[in-house]
Amino acid sequence: MAPTKYFHSVKLLQDRCQGCVSCVKTCPTEAIRVRNGKAEILSDRCIDCGACVVNCPYHAYTIYTDAMDGMKGYAYNIVLPASSLYAQFPEQITLESIWKGLHNLGFDEIFDVSLASEYIAREIETYVKEYSGGRKPLLSSTCPAVLRLIQVKFPELLKQVVPVLAPVEAAAIYVKKAAAQRMNLQPEKIGVWFISPCPSKESNIRQSVDVEKTALSGSFSIAEIYGKLLKNLGGDAEIKVMTGSSYGMGWGVYGGELQAAGLENALAVHGINNVYDILEQISMNKMPKLDYVECSACHGGCIGGALSAENKFVAENNLRRRIKKLRDNEIGDREAVLQGSMIIKDFPKSETYRKKIVPRPMMQLDDDIMEAMKKFEQMEEVLRVLPGLDCGACGAPSCQGLAEDIVRGKAHEIDCIFKLRGSVHKLAQGMLKLAKQIPISHEPESLKTMEEDKNES
Repeated sequence: MAPTKYFHSVKLLQDRCQGCVSCVKTCPTEAIRVRNGKAEILSDRCIDCGACVVNCPYHAYTIYTDAMDGMKGYAYNIVLPASSLYAQFPEQITLESIWKGLHNLGFDEIFDVSLASEYIAREIETYVKEYSGGRKPLLSSTCPAVLRLIQVKFPELLKQVVPVLAPVEAAAIYVKKAAAQRMNLQPEKIGVWFISPCPSKESNIRQSVDVEKTALSGSFSIAEIYGKLLKNLGGDAEIKVMTGSSYGMGWGVYGGELQAAGLENALAVHGINNVYDILEQISMNKMPKLDYVECSACHGGCIGGALSAENKFVAENNLRRRIKKLRDNEIGDREAVLQGSMIIKDFPKSETYRKKIVPRPMMQLDDDIMEAMKKFEQMEEVLRVLPGLDCGACGAPSCQGLAEDIVRGKAHEIDCIFKLRGSVHKLAQGMLKLAKQIPISHEPESLKTMEEDKNES
């Protein structure tokens, strides 16, 4: 069976790579190896979380996103800004000014993703309250990198993932359908664009985990669009934008999803390594009385994405101040506020569009099951003679990773620096022993020196 081809927005620039293994140690799915002095990405393990991008000291990784020229291929273009974009600007720059800037960049329509977040939050709230009989805690499904991590490393937890759409996908479905009816256009003539804070969102557009076919046309990097937007803020154009409340706005920072859904017996976990840690604990059923876990691959939530322009702490401060300003002007409790902003009657339901998420097979030792079992036994034998230090100096993230690479013919036992040192020592001892057995008429000065050094030691 031919292996599945995966699209990845994270790309390696080999000419910049210095083989330092920083990326190898930070990748949560062990998707990177260093061989022959250069990093290699294992496509079937990569989840496009961006950890390698953030941690590479040589900037050897880049992220693919769409160019804004792509808008020319559509008769009508809609942009979906999320609160992670607003977080790049201090609170004194109003949402209206940002929307006008987007209009000045050529977008015909703007729809605020924070409004879609509120509809998804309501679905999560209902699902959690009505859930019974299965294992807990339930898991957030709105971060594509987390979904891919579960597919690759924790497939047994897929049944605990709440089956809802990501807010940006729900927003795209709604605006494309509404615009097609209003403008009397074919859906394929309408471009729907997301301004993305992270690589996993771009990958999910090209190869979706949770929907059969995305309604998004593509995405633009926040970092790329930020400078252009700064030069085009404000203006005289009259802009009407459907937007959410402070609860929808809060989704851009960790904990915002829980607040919007009104969940109290829950945790918010951010940062891919922290997410990995809690998923491991949940897999061992360590928190069965917890209702829900909000998971974000990026530190701080979406505001900490690798494609953001602003420092994540500055962005968090900007967004939290913007949320507070909105909330201070809202009347009533959470329920009243949400009812006041959720006025769309036919907003899409997740159950209509979302597909079942299935495990993603990782790299197999062999396509033939019997041969794979033999190689697994070989791997266990190799692993027993490796030091078990998981130092990463061999170019694999762990001794088990190296053992796997060895039986697959991608590495050698002496790639381990400790095994290499032992082999060199044995070789030196063997050469010395052999030298003593060679009949010679006179002892060379070099051998005499070696013998004297040995006696002194």
